[in-house]
Amino acid sequence: MKSLGNNADESENAQLDDSRKRSERHSNRVVVRLGSEVSLSHSNMSESAKPHHPNPQEKGEKSHGSDFSYVGIDAILEQMRRKAMKQGFELNIMVVGQSGLGKSTLMNTLFKSKVSRKSVQPNPEERIPKTIEIKSVSHDIEEKGVRMKLTVIDTPGFGDQINNENCWQPIMKFINDQYEAYLQEEIHINRKKKILDSRVHCCMYFIPPTGHCLRPLDVEFMRRLSKVVNIVPVIAKADTLTLEERDYFKQTIREELRAKGIYVYPQKEFDEDADDRMINDKIREMIPFAVVGSDQEYQVNGKRILGRKTKWGTIEVENIAHCEFAYLRDLLIRTHMQNIKDITGSIHYETYRVRRLNESNGHFGAHLSDHPDVQPKANGQPEEQPSGAPQANGVAAQHEVRSHEM
Repeated sequence: MKSLGNNADESENAQLDDSRKRSERHSNRVVVRLGSEVSLSHSNMSESAKPHHPNPQEKGEKSHGSDFSYVGIDAILEQMRRKAMKQGFELNIMVVGQSGLGKSTLMNTLFKSKVSRKSVQPNPEERIPKTIEIKSVSHDIEEKGVRMKLTVIDTPGFGDQINNENCWQPIMKFINDQYEAYLQEEIHINRKKKILDSRVHCCMYFIPPTGHCLRPLDVEFMRRLSKVVNIVPVIAKADTLTLEERDYFKQTIREELRAKGIYVYPQKEFDEDADDRMINDKIREMIPFAVVGSDQEYQVNGKRILGRKTKWGTIEVENIAHCEFAYLRDLLIRTHMQNIKDITGSIHYETYRVRRLNESNGHFGAHLSDHPDVQPKANGQPEEQPSGAPQANGVAAQHEVRSHEM
């Protein structure tokens, strides 16, 4: 009987030992798992706050813990990308040229959609207006998750009259009006977080394919407008010229622009560094771009291409051997779009803003000098003599006059 009791006690002790060992192994596994989680949660802390015991790392896991030189500023690019994707982009393009040069067709070809004024509002009975009536059409375009608000500004009637004297003035006024509207939004005390940008970023000027030289109208327009907007000259319907005629025409235009002191985009004085200068020099050697536009697709060698079909063959729009449309598209959209917008804001609009504020300051100074109670100080600042009326704050008064006169 005693041996049976001893055997029972030994079996119970063995079972207790086995359960205790299993619980210890389970607790060890939990401790290791929690320890790894804690160490991973502290991986973003500074090196001094990290635990000093070694942390086992799974195979294939990327970590910068051992790289003491890594800070993480490369994430700024991703932050800027996400913010820009949320806000979207804006681009305002003005097209100027005589009727029949293919302005609407070229804009449809650039963005592969119906974005021109005539495409949006077709009217076969529309006649050429006697005066320039500027019309703008806005579109929301999305490609691979990138949203852009495109505004195409058309100038029907430009250069179509017998007497084209001062026909550029309505265009100049429209561009300055957009600068003025943007300036009025900026000088508000409680201005908007995001101001609607209606400024003209780029003006595409269409040159008729005469093959000889620029007309006086072309020279006068680009000379005046190049000071207030980015001008990109193009030779319209370049398929009407032979290759020799096209090269001669382009060379003649470049020499004439240089002789007249007309600087079209990209301007040399706005090159930021040697790399930009090298890239922009190649672009300046191709200006003006000899382009062909078409929104019709044809089957060529088993591929669908945009082109113009003739009796002797098909002119492929995107083939650089046929025309320079691909170079123009890359300039406006793929490589220099942001630079065009930056120059508009930091150069052309800034020039207009400084001039307008100087004019406002001049009117404000003349107004104070005419006031009998205002006498100039020694340092040039106006000082109002004591009178019955309380003295107003100078900054507030100046802002009030500016906003009133603009």
